[in-house]
Amino acid sequence: MFSKACEYGIKATIYIAVKSLRQERVSLKEIAEEVNSPVAFTAKILQSLAKSGIIDSHKGPTGGFQIEEPKIDTIKLHDIVHAIDGDKIFVGCGLGLEQCDASQPCPVHDKFVGIRDNLKIMLQNTSLYELATGLDMGLTHLKR
Repeated sequence: MFSKACEYGIKATIYIAVKSLRQERVSLKEIAEEVNSPVAFTAKILQSLAKSGIIDSHKGPTGGFQIEEPKIDTIKLHDIVHAIDGDKIFVGCGLGLEQCDASQPCPVHDKFVGIRDNLKIMLQNTSLYELATGLDMGLTHLKR
């Protein structure tokens, strides 16, 4: 459902949030290793997230990535998805057709609209804090 970049971006942001809650910055290499993503690809994803204001990038010997603690609870999963994939998942056709709407639906249009709407609600209501604390407590995992 999400692009590979978006999947890595979500995982990376959650990992950065966990480290940020511990007042730690995390390096590009560590993030790429943690989310099983190539370093160069991870760098591009993190650049998009920084440009969108979701994560902060600090240069220098004590640099790395972090998220200001108060922002962690206000960032929603929707923000991360939108920063990387835009809104195509919320408006696009389930089969990828260029033209698909109620007047000229694709074969899955009616079923997909409901799924897409429920996904949007879930993404808008899920905070980064919720995901980070679940990971930190060992209730969830980023890799297997």
